[in-house]
Amino acid sequence: MARAGDGRGPCSAAGEQPLNQQQQQQQGTSQVYPERLAEGRPQQGLFSRFLTHNQKCQLMLLKTLETNPYVKLLLDAMKHSGCAVNKERHFSCEDCNGNVSGGFDASSSQIVLCQNNICNQAHMNRVVTHELIHAFDHCRAHVNWFTNVRHLACSEVRAANLSGECSLVNEIFRLHFGLKRHHQTCVRDRAILSILAVRNISKEVAEKAVDEVFESCFNDHEPFGRIPHNQTYARYAHRDFQNRDRYYSNI
Repeated sequence: MARAGDGRGPCSAAGEQPLNQQQQQQQGTSQVYPERLAEGRPQQGLFSRFLTHNQKCQLMLLKTLETNPYVKLLLDAMKHSGCAVNKERHFSCEDCNGNVSGGFDASSSQIVLCQNNICNQAHMNRVVTHELIHAFDHCRAHVNWFTNVRHLACSEVRAANLSGECSLVNEIFRLHFGLKRHHQTCVRDRAILSILAVRNISKEVAEKAVDEVFESCFNDHEPFGRIPHNQTYARYAHRDFQNRDRYYSNI
């Protein structure tokens, strides 16, 4: 789940979002994700442009799954939690409308990657990481994505906090600068944008939901055990997760 439609274009750090609730899946979701049918299967186009986007998406996804330390930790954590991820089953490259970069379809436990909007490897890394955090939350907890805005807010806070999208480098590219509590401000702002992108609610309601859960969800660093501000931190977190797993397996 993540963000979309904040007006910064398809290749900005924003753009990932969760698929909307069931009643909106036939309306809002079909408008944003035109290839995602009611039965949850994307249409397979035959146009060369579609194939080019799809091939590029598949190659970038494969590289992300094999090399990105954020993603490798999340995949291990999902498997450890009994929700092993399969590339063919749980990821779908599709064309999307607007500036959406991706979404987590809770009804099918599938991550949608917007192949026409994800324009480089770094962007793919961010989208997959963000959506896998939502998938991890969906696996480990009884998240009611569709009727409890506080549940959605909590997962959006966690995804913004742990995916690296509020890193100093990304914020500099967005021309956002700050000193005191800048990371917290970025996480809060992006979580609010995410909710507004997928829920027909006022900004005040979205802000209230985020503020109510912010402290507890911001401090929930699972499965990283820390805030991985960059790929080096993520590698350390992955190493610690693997060692933790080995430790508990020997008890």
